[in-house]
Amino acid sequence: MMRDVAIIGIGITKFGELWDKSFRNLIAEAGSKALFDSGISGSELDALYVGSMSTGRFVGQEHVGALVADWSGFAHMHIPAMRVESACASGGLAVRQGYFSVASGMNDIVVVGGVEKMTDVVGDEATDTLATGLDQEWEAFFGATFPGLYAMIATRHMHDYGTTREQLAKVAVKNHANGALNPYAQFKRAIPLEKILCSPMTAYPLGMLDCSPVSDGAAAVVLCAADKAKDYTDKPVKIIGTGQASDTLSLHGRDNICTFESTVYAGKNAYEQAKLTPEDIDVAEVHDCFTIAEILAIEDLGFVKKGEGGKAIDKKITTLDGKIPINPSGGLKAKGHPVGATGVAQIAEIVMQLRGEAGERQVKDAKIGLTHNVGAVGASCVVHILEAI
Repeated sequence: MMRDVAIIGIGITKFGELWDKSFRNLIAEAGSKALFDSGISGSELDALYVGSMSTGRFVGQEHVGALVADWSGFAHMHIPAMRVESACASGGLAVRQGYFSVASGMNDIVVVGGVEKMTDVVGDEATDTLATGLDQEWEAFFGATFPGLYAMIATRHMHDYGTTREQLAKVAVKNHANGALNPYAQFKRAIPLEKILCSPMTAYPLGMLDCSPVSDGAAAVVLCAADKAKDYTDKPVKIIGTGQASDTLSLHGRDNICTFESTVYAGKNAYEQAKLTPEDIDVAEVHDCFTIAEILAIEDLGFVKKGEGGKAIDKKITTLDGKIPINPSGGLKAKGHPVGATGVAQIAEIVMQLRGEAGERQVKDAKIGLTHNVGAVGASCVVHILEAI
């Protein structure tokens, strides 16, 4: 029988263009913060999981599990340390793998980290590296990029459901307003609607300010068997649902590009395990790599009906004081998107929200939260549901 699993510690670095910090510095900082927050000692640690998408291309380093164990001071303990990869969902999947190792009884306490150092390469090389998450033979070879593919989705969504350029831009306005309240965010400033609408076009209808940035950063969480969690903290947060699903790697292989079936199925599995519905969620961190991605997410997770994501933005349903606050951290758009770290950072944000420790961006009376981490253009997805206990 599977055991319940709780989060007893979190750690996160600032996100941004962190020229003075290396890959190993970032993950060690996040990990040490998480261990300190949890109150455990290194000798109690059973395993280490690290989400990282493309360290070999970004910083020329593979064998990431061993490196992180070494640089974190755990090499002498000879604990198992492993890297987990699922493109931009690497962090979320690492949390899921850590969850299963504790739930199964194999381990009692594990640390899960997520990290990426993306700014050590120039912009074009970063774009090419991210495109390795696409179908290389049928998409990337012909020049497809993430902005181009998400722009196709946005254009189709506008055609099918009447979504407007202004509604897309309002997603960015909201998330930058939230990011301005987040000390860890890459962009700590609000941006008015007019500036987003006038930003240089990346791929119609997405302008530069509809796109998440290239970022450096790391995050970590400590997972523990739930029945032992209160030995370490008086504010444990339990993972009550987890779901993972896949879809075609290529966008053209799908019947409907305006629905990410991986999100639908991962969300369905997480809701079923938690015995909850979308109406029970108090706050969510979703994968807004582009503004259209947040609109898809809130539809596919069941927070609004398909096609009404743009209208939900107009009605301010997703603001901090709205019916279902989305991305109080600022999301990938404002907080930043160091791809391997994103899924773990989403967990850290929801834990802060459920503990009541999110400061100016705190969602009132948040008890149940959700995270949604997507790989590539919806080819993979991981959803977690968390509850304060």
